[in-house]
Amino acid sequence: MTGTQGTARVVARRTVVAAAGATGLAAALVACGGSDTTAESADGKPTTPDDGAGGGGGPADVLAKTTEIPEGGGMVFADQGVVVTQPTAGEFKAFSSKCTHSGCAVKDISDGIIHCPCHGSQFSVADGSVKAGPATQPLPAAPIKVAGDSITLA
Repeated sequence: MTGTQGTARVVARRTVVAAAGATGLAAALVACGGSDTTAESADGKPTTPDDGAGGGGGPADVLAKTTEIPEGGGMVFADQGVVVTQPTAGEFKAFSSKCTHSGCAVKDISDGIIHCPCHGSQFSVADGSVKAGPATQPLPAAPIKVAGDSITLA
């Protein structure tokens, strides 16, 4: 074997190992990511932007009508990265939809709990606090504005 052949083999091996690592990273990001184009209400029904509940990206775009956020529950707005909740009648809160455990997107809300599908963390709809781990930090609050019956990002 000549010196040139040995070098070519080492480079090829490194390329294969690097490609395998990149593929594994991509798979992990897809599994933990979550940028759905729909929001999901507490009852599991998808809410799409063209039904008046979501916006196209500007801060003044209406996320939802107050009547669409169930009392004791909420809705996840994946594109905007927020969860809007109504812990008690007429009280609206918003939190980051990114789980503080490993960055997965939370997916649903039921029985006053925001659920992360990746590792089972649970957060309160009232204040974003951790109700069950492995997360140890609460969901950060997100600024929203309620004007009349419309909820927008502040």
